[in-house]
Amino acid sequence: MTIKRRLSLFRPKAGVDQGAFEANRPLVEAINRRGILRGSLSLGGLVMLTGCETGHEGSIQSALRAVSEFNDAVQAALFRPDHLAPTYSADQVLKPPRFNAFYGIEDVDPVDASDWKLELAGSIGDKKPWTLSDIYALPRQEIIIKHICVEGWDYIGQWEGINFRQFLERIGADLKARYVAFKCADDYSGSIDMATALHPQTILATHYAGEPLKDPFGFPLRLRTATKLGYKNPKWITAIEVTNVHPGGYWEDRGFNWFGGI
Repeated sequence: MTIKRRLSLFRPKAGVDQGAFEANRPLVEAINRRGILRGSLSLGGLVMLTGCETGHEGSIQSALRAVSEFNDAVQAALFRPDHLAPTYSADQVLKPPRFNAFYGIEDVDPVDASDWKLELAGSIGDKKPWTLSDIYALPRQEIIIKHICVEGWDYIGQWEGINFRQFLERIGADLKARYVAFKCADDYSGSIDMATALHPQTILATHYAGEPLKDPFGFPLRLRTATKLGYKNPKWITAIEVTNVHPGGYWEDRGFNWFGGI
């Protein structure tokens, strides 16, 4: 008996235009890195579910955005605000930490400590700028956690800094707001959900391996959270905003998942 092969009713008549996927590669890779419900939905399934002509870039972009946003929502729903990430011993710490940014290490522009200030904006009661001496005067918390990059590498780092929840409470931030956004001296920007900001292992880091943070590693202030991928931990922070308006971020605006959880 001859078995006739039936083409999927969802397959575009003109075939799959691979160029459309190439044009949206950052978003495709961002989705594939985290997976949809740990791999339950493939990229092929995405095309089937949307029923769109994959040669049409607008349809592909809309579909990928929708799945990326769905992935963010699933990660947020699974997030446990009091669940602690694994910690490590001091002898496992990489010294110095690994450099990473959206440019090469030779292009780092060091921050001048004499005129650096941390600006505050949004739903914050006391928006007085903070100087470096103000920041250094606060109690520090130490965490030894793994930094995991979306590119696939990782290292164990020993970080010290201000417990972020305590800092937000000190400045009168609205802890019921949805987002915390960051601007940085190198024109990087980023944002996290408030639940992550309040996580007990989220700090504003000022020290690494017992020494003040240096360039090119984010002097004088960088975010360190144990529950997010590396690109969600901005360096050289110059401003913090608490807001209910979705703030996006440097990589997020270029197709990476916004939640960025580990």
